[in-house]
Amino acid sequence: MIVFLEVCVMHQLYAQGSLASPNGMIKVSFTLNENGKPFYSIKFRDKTVLLSSQLGLVRDDADFSQKLKLLKTSSIEKVRDRYQLLTAKRYDITYTANRKAFHLKNQDGHLIDIVFQVSNDGVAFGYEFAEKSSDVKKIRSEVTSFHFNKGTRAWLQPKMEAQGGWEHTFPSYEAHYMMDIAAGTSSPGPNGWVYPAMFEWSGVWLLITEAALGRTYCGTSLQQHSPNNEYKINFPEQPEVFPNGALNPESTLPWKTAWRIISIGSLKTIFESTLGTDLALAAKNTDTSFIKPGKASWSWILKKDDSTTFSVQKKYIDFAADMKWQYCLIDANWDTLIGYDSIRILSDYAAAKNVGLLLWYNSAGSWNTVKYHPKDKLLTHEGRVKEFGRLEAMGIKGVKVDFFGGDGQSMMNYYQDILDDATAFHLLVNFHGATLPRGWQRTYPNLMTTEAIYGFEMITFNQSDADQEAPHVVMSAFARNAFDPMDFTPMNLYKIPRIERKTTAAFELATSVIFLSGIQHFAESPEGMTHAPQYVKSFLQELPVHWDDVRFLDGYPGKYLIVARKTGDKWYVAGVNAERSPKNWQIDLSFLKGKKLLLISEGIDELSFGQKIISVPQSGKLNLSVTGNGGFVAVTE
Repeated sequence: MIVFLEVCVMHQLYAQGSLASPNGMIKVSFTLNENGKPFYSIKFRDKTVLLSSQLGLVRDDADFSQKLKLLKTSSIEKVRDRYQLLTAKRYDITYTANRKAFHLKNQDGHLIDIVFQVSNDGVAFGYEFAEKSSDVKKIRSEVTSFHFNKGTRAWLQPKMEAQGGWEHTFPSYEAHYMMDIAAGTSSPGPNGWVYPAMFEWSGVWLLITEAALGRTYCGTSLQQHSPNNEYKINFPEQPEVFPNGALNPESTLPWKTAWRIISIGSLKTIFESTLGTDLALAAKNTDTSFIKPGKASWSWILKKDDSTTFSVQKKYIDFAADMKWQYCLIDANWDTLIGYDSIRILSDYAAAKNVGLLLWYNSAGSWNTVKYHPKDKLLTHEGRVKEFGRLEAMGIKGVKVDFFGGDGQSMMNYYQDILDDATAFHLLVNFHGATLPRGWQRTYPNLMTTEAIYGFEMITFNQSDADQEAPHVVMSAFARNAFDPMDFTPMNLYKIPRIERKTTAAFELATSVIFLSGIQHFAESPEGMTHAPQYVKSFLQELPVHWDDVRFLDGYPGKYLIVARKTGDKWYVAGVNAERSPKNWQIDLSFLKGKKLLLISEGIDELSFGQKIISVPQSGKLNLSVTGNGGFVAVTE
């Protein structure tokens, strides 16, 4: 049932209205109070899950946060979209929503539209300036807020302070989540909380993020403090810019801001939602012939800097070929330790084995002090054209660009400059030490993955991080990986030098299905793979490189996750237990009842595997036991 908007102008500065999702389960209410301040609230199944929250912006030349008048509202528009994406939880994606715009003016007569789109899985809203200008307008602040009920719980990742950390590389969206904390808890640092931000109240889950930044907005976050459970939009810190570039949003008019997105419903709804790409800008480039997702070998994750040699990389190319993986990543300092001429030889060698090479680059800005190279080659369009042209001629398939400087508008434009120029030379892109992509993988299909997570490399550095791996993996799958591909670089099946891994080998194997990444870089070595049985090797050889569909089966942030993914007519089911105690799960596999599954789970110890063929009962309920920090994978026969 659609609830049509009714506008009631009580007097000059008061108006209200509502808009519902196509199925009527989500309802947004809009209010302009007696002071002309705009607010919204959200109900899900008639329960108010988001209290009266602020709307509005303040430009240098105009205030759109108060003393507004409602001029008119648009009629309800049906929004329908369909697109394909090789780096998402589904390949063929449809989006349906109801759209309504509130047309307002401020006390000086300047115009603003507040636009809502409500779908069955959430709410999106944004701001539009329809007027025209030749001069650049600047947004000083955004007063948008998200006001939660008392008793709401939160799962959030702190945003690190700009230019802090190792070699001044923060912020890079690399921190452990603070899980199941009281909403309103302050972030440990002044830079607030990153997206996606996860909340739960009275059994209803909400996930907040943003999309469709384009080139005219900065990346935002949530402010450090949220008194009375009200979270406000946070702009980046001053250093988070490309040198001499813009920090906060600025543009000529007309101007559309980024979408604010709130996915709402059950954990199943949140996990299966595609709102983060549904609201992203459509693909700029129609040539997708070179967009090929895949799996990759990578020496640096376990062997570090000393592995950047010709002989080791040749071995890892052989490893990728033997595993039927599509790529091999050569990491930092390859330009001097191996050299361009020898990289060309390796590229030809790899191509003969149907393996493509990926090369690492330092983003090379003055915003950090990282010495790794190549550097200073991607800072300008001319430099990128020269370097990317050289790589294309060498047969290189993609680049991994590391150590960016934050979320200022100019830095967000630097990311997109790289993507644009890489597209022209048919290069795939992986961003590390980077921001959340916010749906860029739809706009730039050659963006295969982005780190923006406290990934497996931290586990290889620190025992304390290894101790927290299991809950961190599950939390990352729920939040960070909700809409955007994530280069966690998972899956170590055997051993990590100098570190005691606390997860089982079966848990690690399951992450190859749990996590989504356009190119999945695996944290296993040729030597480690020799300890795995042939059926595990076969599983990884045949594992799909993209997915047609997804089903959330069960789980809870930071505790456990069971998911099913499909490619063609074959389903892959994977589960991980992030708690140290064993679990007995009853998994609803009604959609697979009567089918046989090849199950791979724990063997006699944490480093071994076991396999067996099982049949899904006609009831569809499969009972399965897992060890503490354990897991499983299963594939339809």
